[in-house]
Amino acid sequence: MADDSRKAVVLLSGGLDSATVLAIARARGFVCHALSFDYGQRHRLELQAAGRVAASLGAAEHVVFPLALSRFGGSALTDGAIEVPKDRDESAMSAEIPVTYVPARNTVFLSVAMAWAEAIGASDLFVGVNAVDYSGYPDCRPEFLEAFRRTANLATKAGVEGSVGDDGPWRIHAPLVEMSKAEIIREGRRLGVDYDLTWSCYDPTPTGEPCGRCDSCVLRARGFAEADAS
Repeated sequence: MADDSRKAVVLLSGGLDSATVLAIARARGFVCHALSFDYGQRHRLELQAAGRVAASLGAAEHVVFPLALSRFGGSALTDGAIEVPKDRDESAMSAEIPVTYVPARNTVFLSVAMAWAEAIGASDLFVGVNAVDYSGYPDCRPEFLEAFRRTANLATKAGVEGSVGDDGPWRIHAPLVEMSKAEIIREGRRLGVDYDLTWSCYDPTPTGEPCGRCDSCVLRARGFAEADAS
């Protein structure tokens, strides 16, 4: 059972990774405050999925924070003029930082999560980044997460009053960072995640179905195939 004094803010996109992280945080005894962002992404299906996942996994609260990153563009996820890549193999996915990278997204998201956590007296942040399957995003690396932890301890009242230097109270949990997609799915199933509630597709069809061809759809399908085969 969760201890009411152990609060955590969990970034929840509505995808299978963040759903698994929410389940992990709950299993570790945290009272989970789920945070999603309406940042001008191509569709709202992932936000609907986030709401379903938060309810299913017993989040104490689910906040959808408006943040118009689409005002800046620069990504296929926030700019309709940039096409989402389709039908790529793994080597093409990992060849360079993809156009689905949203400039500074995880830095911004973690900063908002940190602000909310400090306001509610929490010092634990959970994020579903992964650096094994398709590690093209620079803000999914362990080095970035450690740098952000140090920043949090230097830039907040909680960090300054709770420590000297960068060895403060803030903890950034990224339990999936070294797991394959199949390993993530197996762990989520063990913890009772209903993946039918989640959404992964970057570019759904006009009728609201997954395209099955974008990088996220391809990796999701491969992950389930490998998880079921093992």
